[in-house]
Amino acid sequence: MTTLSFDRATELVFGEGADRVCKDIPEAACHEQPRNLGVHLASLSATKTGDGLLDPKLVLAWLLGALSAPAAAIGAIVPVREAMALLPQLFIAGSIRELPRRKWVWAGASLAQGLVVLAIALVAFTLDGAAAGWSIVGLVVLFGVARSAASVSYKDVLGKTVSKSRRGTVTGTATSLSAAAVLAFGVLLWAEIIPLTTTAIATVLVVAGACWIFAGLLFSFVREDEGATEGGRNGIGVALGNLTLLWEDAQLGRFVATRSLLTVTAVAPPYVLALAREGDSSGLGVLGPFVIASSIATIVGGRLWGRLSDRSSRLVLVGAAAASTLLFVTATTGSAAGWLESAWLASGLLFLVVLAYQGVRLGRSTHLVDMASEDERAIYTAVSNTVVGIVILATSAFGVLSSTIGLSWLFVVFAVMSAAAAAVAWTLDEVQ
Repeated sequence: MTTLSFDRATELVFGEGADRVCKDIPEAACHEQPRNLGVHLASLSATKTGDGLLDPKLVLAWLLGALSAPAAAIGAIVPVREAMALLPQLFIAGSIRELPRRKWVWAGASLAQGLVVLAIALVAFTLDGAAAGWSIVGLVVLFGVARSAASVSYKDVLGKTVSKSRRGTVTGTATSLSAAAVLAFGVLLWAEIIPLTTTAIATVLVVAGACWIFAGLLFSFVREDEGATEGGRNGIGVALGNLTLLWEDAQLGRFVATRSLLTVTAVAPPYVLALAREGDSSGLGVLGPFVIASSIATIVGGRLWGRLSDRSSRLVLVGAAAASTLLFVTATTGSAAGWLESAWLASGLLFLVVLAYQGVRLGRSTHLVDMASEDERAIYTAVSNTVVGIVILATSAFGVLSSTIGLSWLFVVFAVMSAAAAAVAWTLDEVQ
């Protein structure tokens, strides 16, 4: 794409004068900002669209179920993806910091994610049963590692190439564009324009993989000046050297306990999907409405919980945990009563579960930033991410547990953990 076309696209989204609004970026980067804005927006929109089309909590979970993968593999998908996107950051951040230009890390990581998603599609085309399930779990490990490298590098590249006053607009616009694409995907599934078959969903994953590959290639066009390479260190050393803070600092310990207990809100959606599948003779009738419900909940939750978190992140955590408790109890009773046999009622339940999870996600991030001083923030983040990453990985056992005690009783476990989280969160200090 030419510089002129980037400039025109930038003016459409950001208005005229994008090259004259420069805060906290070098003067040379200011002149390149119109081009960089366009590259960031297109690249982020593509990867976020790919995320929505892949969606381990729904699309991959449905695909593994349709391929007759074992419950343990289905239960491992979300924890493995979340943990592998988090834990490797603790080991690679220092090495990435040593690179003067980090756009190549993000571009390479995006290409890698695209190739992994194409490999997942190939597995879906050619395998089934345990072979398909565990092959996809292994590929999700690789996907998560690549994603962790992208996460570490992206904020730094964004900070060097886009002015502070434009960064929120870039990410927000990309989120809106991708949300529209994912909603369209859900509607096409619901209307049966995209047939709900393993072949069709595997084809959708090919499109998702292409989104990441396009983004990686496009991101190489970002004009990034060399940056500082000193002062980098890996978070794992910081975390291990400060684990005693978990019991020495009562507030940090309670926050990490709350966040750990609330990992159930992140891993619950595939089990809601599984409950709905139990009431469907074909087992294939609920993905479209679920994708629609999850997309809308994500959009609504960002605005709702974001504003409330600025007032009291403590009460947001308490409220989201309490709501999750009620929803998990509802899932258990609703399954027994048979009303989850309705795809739209089950999707309504998922909407509320995802909405509550958005509250957990925004509440925890706001609370951590506001509870720690500038000097403590990096330490608190490293300690929290280390513990929670391990806990998320351990939630893979829920897949095996569901096979042993049944889905209804698994949701009782989720409800107990959420209720405990609400109780612990209540004891947190107000930090706003």
